Amino acid sequence: MNASPSHQPHPAEWTETQGLLPSAERDLPAGRHQFHKEQLMARIHEDLRTSRVALPQRPNPFLRRTVLLPAAALALAGAVVGGLALTGSGSDGGRTPLSTGPALTTRIGVADAKGAPRLLDRISLAAADTTTPAPREGQYVYIASKVASTYPRTVGDKTTVVSQRLHSRQVWNSLDGKDGWLIEAGQTDDKGITLRSDIPLSGAYDALAELPTEPDALLRRIYRESDADRDPEVPRDQAAFVAIGDLLTESYPPARVSAALYKAAARIPGVVAVDDAVDATGRHGVAIARQNDTAGERTEWIFDRKTLRFLGERTVVVKAVAHSPFKVGTVTFTSAITQRAIVDASKQVPGAAS
Repeated sequence: MNASPSHQPHPAEWTETQGLLPSAERDLPAGRHQFHKEQLMARIHEDLRTSRVALPQRPNPFLRRTVLLPAAALALAGAVVGGLALTGSGSDGGRTPLSTGPALTTRIGVADAKGAPRLLDRISLAAADTTTPAPREGQYVYIASKVASTYPRTVGDKTTVVSQRLHSRQVWNSLDGKDGWLIEAGQTDDKGITLRSDIPLSGAYDALAELPTEPDALLRRIYRESDADRDPEVPRDQAAFVAIGDLLTESYPPARVSAALYKAAARIPGVVAVDDAVDATGRHGVAIARQNDTAGERTEWIFDRKTLRFLGERTVVVKAVAHSPFKVGTVTFTSAITQRAIVDASKQVPGAAS
């Protein structure tokens, strides 16, 4: 790995020799599309009950993360709203609205561009040295996490920025990414909802296992995929960084793929190391991050200081943007992975008999 990305040509200048992923695979990984749709719909329903819905002055922070959403997935979103792609118990799923409070804020960690390649090299080595059981056909990837989001809410003529209370989320996904189950406080009832589609998720285990592990080839592929469906307001380097982050979070990448993704991230211009960041459960660590100047936000991947194990991610406002309701230091999204495992069946909790 070179000491600095400045010594390498920008990925846009590379000869693109890798073929595109099939269009059916260009979807958000392991339930991320469903997560953001659920968050948005819950927010709308809550505001309709108590107030008028504020028209955002800039792109919705939940939707900015869907930079890899293809036309096929947009069609799926329509089916989801119509009740065709997910099922629950009862017409409203028995959901209890999430309570909200003051906006989440944080201390902004110091960014170091020179330290990013060295830290990512260490993280890559730690990931490659991780021993995880390979899943068998018919098994499911289980991810448990804690999450919360921040958004503007308007009551009458007054707009305030509020944050959801931190809540639990559990996702099960088949290895091919076509079948899954979601239980999330405030978004589903205690039994959860089905996540099913003929469109395999790009973050599904089978898809991740087939990714190239040579960092340059892998990054070329990521750029081509993110460019194909990128929101024009999202800078292409930021879209590639977010795409890698999504492949690393609510998923179960083979160790060799995780290691390659971190090495690929080191080659993206603008990536920095951050001296201190906090995940959704309060665990402090170091972070790898990249700032989206257009939105004034920095996306941070958080790692344990000693083991360099991935803890979670967050998005922090680091620069004031005109017409934005968010102040510098606001955490617009935060998550913490609390458990990641392979189970024998959907809805099975790790350690329980199938």
